[in-house]
Parts: sequence; C-alpha cells; structure tokens
Amino acid sequence: MRPQFRWQLRNRALELGTRTLIMGVLNVTPDSFSDGGQHFGPQRAIEHGLRLLEEGADILDIGGESTRPGARVGVDEAACDVSEEEELRRVMPVLEAIRKLRPASILSIDTYKSRVAQKAIDAGAEIVNDVSALLWDPHMAKICADLRCGVVLMHTRGKPAEWKDLPVETNMTAVVMDDLATRVQVALGSGINRQNVVLDPGFGFGKRYEENFPLLANLQKLQELGFPLLTGTSRKSFIGRSIGKRRGSEEPQACDRLYGSLAAMTAGILNGAHIVRVHDVAPALDAAAIADEVLAASR
Repeated sequence: MRPQFRWQLRNRALELGTRTLIMGVLNVTPDSFSDGGQHFGPQRAIEHGLRLLEEGADILDIGGESTRPGARVGVDEAACDVSEEEELRRVMPVLEAIRKLRPASILSIDTYKSRVAQKAIDAGAEIVNDVSALLWDPHMAKICADLRCGVVLMHTRGKPAEWKDLPVETNMTAVVMDDLATRVQVALGSGINRQNVVLDPGFGFGKRYEENFPLLANLQKLQELGFPLLTGTSRKSFIGRSIGKRRGSEEPQACDRLYGSLAAMTAGILNGAHIVRVHDVAPALDAAAIADEVLAASR
C-alpha cells in the first residue's frame, strides 16, 4: 500500500499517492555521469527541458552541478568544483526561459546552495531538491523555511570525494532511516512545514553496489517516517553493474541502462515511491502506469 499525501509547494499543492508523479532530469552540466554534458549550454538545455515536459513530465528538475563520484562539493569556493556564480550562470537562463515558455510547468532546482535556491525560487521554481538534506550549506534550512517551497531531503553518506573510502554498512535501510529522521528534525526545527517535505533515500549516493538493492527492497520501511517518498534510480551505476553481470560483459554506459532503470523504478513504485526521478520520461510514464494499476488492484 502507498499512503496518500498532499505536497505543499510554493504556489500550489500536489496530490501524491493516487498515481506516480514523474520528475524529469535536466542536467545543465558538462560532466554529469548520466548524459556527459549532452544538454550543456542554455539553448540545448531549454530544448531538452521542453521536450521532457511535452513527453509528460509532471516536474522538471534543473541542476547545474554534478554530484558524480569524486566530485568536490560544498559552499567553500576554494574547495569545490562549481562556484555559486557558475551554478547560477548555468541554471538561471534555462529556468527563466522554460518558466516563460511553459508558465504552468512545475520546476525544481537541484542544488544544495542556499543562494542558488533563493534565486531559482524567486524566478518561479517551486521545489528545492537538496542532495545533502540541508547539510552542506548552513543557510539552506532557513532559506527553505522562508521561501515556503517544496523541499526534497535526500540521503547522502559523506561527500562524493569520500565515497570510495566509506565503510561497508550491513543494514543500509536502518542507516538511511536514522539519518533522514535526523534531517527531518533539523528541517522542522528550522521552520520548514511538514507538508513541504518529501524524502529521497539517495540511491547510489555513498552506497556501494551491494547496499542499494536491500534499500530498494525495503523501501516500504521508510514509510514509517511519515513522509512521501521520491526515488532516483535512473541510469545509476548499480544498475549498470547488474546488467553487466547478467550479460557476462562490461557495464553498459549510463545512456544504455534504460530497461534496468525502468525495472528499478517499477520496484520502487511497488514499494511505495510517490515520485520517480528519471532521464527517460516517455517510457517511465508507461511503466509507472502499469505499476500504479498493480498498486490499485492490491488495495
């Protein structure tokens, strides 16, 4: 069973649980693991974003900084790969153009930097999708509380440059639940309304290959936290590795992991995901429609 929620955004609310919502990924970066800069540059990014909306994306998630393994992230410009100014330079023209061309669209800003979040929400975005769950920028929680926007709190173990050295966890689901519970308390304690919050277990973010599948299989346990769930398994490396093992070959490139991504996405929906973050919107819509029918039939 998948509980129903009403997710309050900046200017509207979304009903969650009746059907799965599709969040389309728009990376305005030269070095994303998933599309390798394919949509880097304002015009190409705008065209791709409009295409995702035309294919049926309910939400468009726009990001200007890659959090691929090994990336240097943070608000200290001397110690990170992408400065605040550079991130703004990448995302703002795209966000503003899509907002102008598709004023009814629901836009999300994928950032952990509070100033980027502020500028994006002021320009018409309604959701802040923070991969650090308000951890990497000490001002983010207050900014989100003041903006009264939708907030996605995603679980991440450490920072991308540290992932390869993290110890193995024998119960990743418990780790994610405990950490997200703590981040929720920080969010609520900072003035963010409970109705604004969605949780993301952060597949692949500080999780080893073998740690992602138990997390996906036990996703329903995260419902105990009492919030809607978002999953982002699309094109992740643990999918590629599984495909390679099955084929007895090398892992396929990120752009060649569609069928595995759809399988993982469907498993997430059947285990309680309300929103799925995907690169391939049209096929995800078809797969989600079947998963939603299965959920409806199981009530």
